Amino acid sequence: MTTHADPNFSSDLSGRVALVTGTTSGLGKRFAVVLAKCGAKVALTGRRVERLHELAKEIEDFGGTCAAIPLDMTDTDSILNVVEETEKQLGTPDILINNAGIPDAQRAHKMPLSLIDQVFDTNLRGPYVLSCEVAKRLIDKKMPGRMVNIASVAAFRYDGNAAALYSITKAGIARMTLALAVEWSRFHINVNGIAPGAFSSEMMDGMMERMGDFSDRFPRKRVGQPEQMDSTLLYLVSPSSECVTGTVITVDDGQGPR
Repeated sequence: MTTHADPNFSSDLSGRVALVTGTTSGLGKRFAVVLAKCGAKVALTGRRVERLHELAKEIEDFGGTCAAIPLDMTDTDSILNVVEETEKQLGTPDILINNAGIPDAQRAHKMPLSLIDQVFDTNLRGPYVLSCEVAKRLIDKKMPGRMVNIASVAAFRYDGNAAALYSITKAGIARMTLALAVEWSRFHINVNGIAPGAFSSEMMDGMMERMGDFSDRFPRKRVGQPEQMDSTLLYLVSPSSECVTGTVITVDDGQGPR
């Protein structure tokens, strides 16, 4: 008989090393804290170094283990370096959370080329390069791993609200999840995704500041809170999801049509 002592029910991540991108705010920050509280050693990454160190102190204050490592997802050298530094400071990362992303919030035909490059690099190219770099090390060491790519419900629908490239790149993340799951299944690297709806974050707060509070359009008339995604994240990195790979889980509080 299965009991909760069974490892398949456990969220104990002791001995695991997690690399999380975009931890300076919002979902990434919450993901980093949750993983650390469950025992993982966590690489905190992002461009705003001061915020990384603030988060590192928060995690260390409750007894967690972490390392603050600057990361620019538009810079290939920075991506390669973050994996190298994570391995040096914490060990080989066997959990990767591809969370970093930026919106475009402009009409497609009005976007400057520099912004197009920035959105593609941050939201899609960077996560692909980072995933491959982590996978190389896991495969070389014959280690299993878990990758969770943060997509968006925008990957599956677009209403013409001036975020076409965001929708395109998040659809790319969803497809990347499925393709890499097949590619790396033989190496016991599970690749899954989460597609959040409207959750409170720095990016979402900025949208509401520009557009007004649109939460009254949702069936439950609210936006989600980052902590409401904890259980989905932990499921995908824990033994419970051993046979789950190539899946993108929508977590949107019933906010929109499928």
